[in-house]
Amino acid sequence: MTQLRAWQARIAVILGSGLNALVADGAESKALPYSSFSNLPKSSVPGHLGRFVLGQIEQAHVIFAQGRVHLYEGRSVGEVTAFVRLLAEAGVEVLVLTNAAGSLNPSFAPGDWMMIGDHLNLTGTSPLVGNPEFVDMTETYSSRLRGVFAAAAAKSKIKLHQGVYAGLLGPQYETPAEVRMLQKLGADAVGMSTVLEAIQAKALGMEVAGFSCITNLAAGISPTKLSHEEVLHTGQTAGAALSRLLTNVLPKV
Repeated sequence: MTQLRAWQARIAVILGSGLNALVADGAESKALPYSSFSNLPKSSVPGHLGRFVLGQIEQAHVIFAQGRVHLYEGRSVGEVTAFVRLLAEAGVEVLVLTNAAGSLNPSFAPGDWMMIGDHLNLTGTSPLVGNPEFVDMTETYSSRLRGVFAAAAAKSKIKLHQGVYAGLLGPQYETPAEVRMLQKLGADAVGMSTVLEAIQAKALGMEVAGFSCITNLAAGISPTKLSHEEVLHTGQTAGAALSRLLTNVLPKV
């Protein structure tokens, strides 16, 4: 914790499956394995390196969290959101959440990015269970940050959709019937992370932005079977666009 606090970062980015390349454009950086922190669980999912990287974009100090844990790994909701609480204790005020997601919207193609405007928490739990915290979730994802990112994307000619992210338990992918249900509920993308972290961050007073890398078309939309290998490959190739966007925006927020 001392090293994280000493970095004096006000911004942190949690990276989803296959998105580790987003730290490549930072200046000289230092890596701290999650195992250095006794209260952090270790991820068992390929594509999650399990470390913090202390990076710098221009003059802005940033903490990159390369990897997260999920409920489907058998982790508790407290373990899933432990990273968020640790970052808040380290002084982080702005949290950028990224994930790999399946497209529920036929106009969102693999390789595209969707900025999360709202979410559906369909995990069946919350990090606030056990405490009488009645947190207003009206603006979970900061409208200020969404405006800044949208303007920067337009200026840089980066395709950036906006939509609703549905967070499910997993680890299985959705059935075609579940995909049709999610579409009727108003979701544009679906994944197995992010929503619990966003709830925890909101409860802690952090300003949150979220981005989904559209890595595949959901079941019933995709003509091929879904695989984690496809998710990792698309995330790796699509990372450059979000890296440019973060580089343009984070020093200014």
